[in-house]
Amino acid sequence: MTATPVPGNLTTLKRMVADTPTRPPLGDIAHIGHAQLFTPCPEDTVAFFTGFLGLTVNGRDGDHTYLRTWDDYEHHSIVVTRRDEPGIGRTALRASSSEALERRIQAVRDAGLAGEWVEDEPGVGPLWVTTDPDGHELALYHETTWYEAPAELAPGLKNQPQAKPGHGVGVRRLDHINYLAADVAESTGFVIDTLGARPTEQIRLDGGRIAARWQTFTQKSYDLVYTEDWTGSRGRLHHLAFATDTREDILRAADLALDTGVFIETGPHKHAIQQTFFLYVYEPGGNRIELCNPLTRLVLAPEWPLITWTETERKKGQAWGLQTIESFHTHGTPPVG
Repeated sequence: MTATPVPGNLTTLKRMVADTPTRPPLGDIAHIGHAQLFTPCPEDTVAFFTGFLGLTVNGRDGDHTYLRTWDDYEHHSIVVTRRDEPGIGRTALRASSSEALERRIQAVRDAGLAGEWVEDEPGVGPLWVTTDPDGHELALYHETTWYEAPAELAPGLKNQPQAKPGHGVGVRRLDHINYLAADVAESTGFVIDTLGARPTEQIRLDGGRIAARWQTFTQKSYDLVYTEDWTGSRGRLHHLAFATDTREDILRAADLALDTGVFIETGPHKHAIQQTFFLYVYEPGGNRIELCNPLTRLVLAPEWPLITWTETERKKGQAWGLQTIESFHTHGTPPVG
């Protein structure tokens, strides 16, 4: 059987592959486990996640409320925590094995960063907590408890962890997190070199500075994103994203937002980078939340090239030529100034 040559510019492909930074083998980090969101109005924020997005409350502990999407196999997808200001707290990354967990911890230590073991969340075993160079808190863990739905939430199919919600958008899973960072290259270099993420796309400004970079731990095209913080601040959040089943779910979400008073910042549109169909809204605490449908795009090639977008290309706007709204570049949490 004769192999058919792949069409395209082979020289360009080789150059793009060569532009991909060296990284540890993909697979030690299995996926994003869950994320913590700070809010000054936790009751309203929880109501947004349950009523508008369709998440389920799966426990409360003091200032923390644990919520889950219907297709998550673990105890919780996000933790809503009371704070004076909105923002991102801990991001938990599940390792693929106890050995993989130890390898990644050692890699972080070899990079000169410290961490500590904590056991302060339900449904998961010990977490090794550290920070990225920008100050975002990251927790690595392996032990977990698989969710068992109560009778009223039992699914019709045994290979589904929970019944789909009959209200709200019904988002499927926590999809990705977009951090703001003072130095994108430094923070993403840490995620790539110590945690084994694979960079898939980036923006390089004319002066050579990396303004944004997308990384994946899986065959999804991205899990963690770092975008340059125009204020020079550290440890802030751009947005938290939840995946829907279809594009039509995002259109329905826009109608539901209109009906229920949820603030729409921009969308529905399609990103040029990663080709994600999206809607951005603000939850009551002020954090930006994205509803996205990236399910049509998977990174299957083991030598997937790092795709670089130029400053000129980004000025063209979104995939259909729509200009990016100004607040998308300026709004982050916690607020600055």
